[in-house]
Amino acid sequence: MSPRRSESTHSEGLFAKSPKSAAPAHSAHIDGGARGNPGPSGYGVVIHDASGRKIAELSEYLGHHTNNYAEYQGLLAVLRYAVANGIKTLKVVSDSELMVRQMKGIYKVKHPELRKLYDEAQHLVRSLDHFEIRHALREHNRDADRLANDAMDRGKLQK
Repeated sequence: MSPRRSESTHSEGLFAKSPKSAAPAHSAHIDGGARGNPGPSGYGVVIHDASGRKIAELSEYLGHHTNNYAEYQGLLAVLRYAVANGIKTLKVVSDSELMVRQMKGIYKVKHPELRKLYDEAQHLVRSLDHFEIRHALREHNRDADRLANDAMDRGKLQK
């Protein structure tokens, strides 16, 4: 049986439990960025358990890439974390409307490099019992944005 995905596109949307999984959801705020687009890029991820306690912060400098590439890398980071740590229910919040709509099947993924990342994300989502992704405005994603900027700053220091 494939995972249930929420179709909510509103930033105030609520997590709806799937019948298959009564476990409360972990949540993650993700962000990716590129200075210059393309340019020095990085992502940031903040993961909370079902009670709202922060359990992980992830960030990585990615080199010279686009903003969209960095957004997908943030999503892949949280999905890999979820799979590796036995998390079965996950709601993700991103300020990338494009990526959210692509993951929901509203927009097609035409760029070949992004298509590879999208395909990997879809594969990882299938290993979860429940997955939800929704869009939020940037001001509701501050911690992930800070981590993405920290990653890009670390990249400047590596030169």
